[in-house]
Amino acid sequence: MRQAVTLSLGVGMAAVAALAVGCGRSPAPQGSSGPASAPPPSTPGKSTAPATSAPTSRAPGSKAVLMVIAQKSFRDEELLTPKKAFESAGHSVTVVAPSTATATGMLGAKVTPDGTIKDAESAKYDAVVFVGGSGATALFDDRDAHRLAREAVEGGKVVGAICLAPSILARAGLLKGKRATVWKSESKTLESGGATYTGEPVTVDGKLVTGNGPEAAAEFADELLKQLK
Repeated sequence: MRQAVTLSLGVGMAAVAALAVGCGRSPAPQGSSGPASAPPPSTPGKSTAPATSAPTSRAPGSKAVLMVIAQKSFRDEELLTPKKAFESAGHSVTVVAPSTATATGMLGAKVTPDGTIKDAESAKYDAVVFVGGSGATALFDDRDAHRLAREAVEGGKVVGAICLAPSILARAGLLKGKRATVWKSESKTLESGGATYTGEPVTVDGKLVTGNGPEAAAEFADELLKQLK
């Protein structure tokens, strides 16, 4: 499915601040003396495009990828860079969030989700990818996000998570005995969940691919593409 995605080039100091802090927290507003707090979870709204419907006809070798984002403050590059890579390789991409209302990235990207996390079914996809950014904290203990991640792992799907998002997998109990990376501030969460924290930009363990932040987005996408072959 295709989403309406726009990225404002005039985001000014907010974009510079976001680039400086990576995905660990939201950029501080102009004139603010400190970082903005992470946004609270959004209230799911009525779905206008079901995320559970993977394309019915695809070219030979094409795979279906589900990308999961927060409603506010997802990390733009961690969505847009892998999404572009997947589509360039001929794969279809569906984006879901807590609501189908417009989702906003830390650098200003505007995305109209195809559906909601609550309605998504991993069985319809070949890969499920969780995008980071400071807004990912709203999904740390989200039951629908945990359910989707568990179904993906149990179904033998390729599973990816980048930036803060690997903590969603750890809190869902899916990283025990796994090697994984994450934005450094969440390394203890991974270790508490039984993972071996590598600190690498990208770590691959079986069909699990984790990345540690926006600078690793391209490498993260490349490793996911390898898993989809």
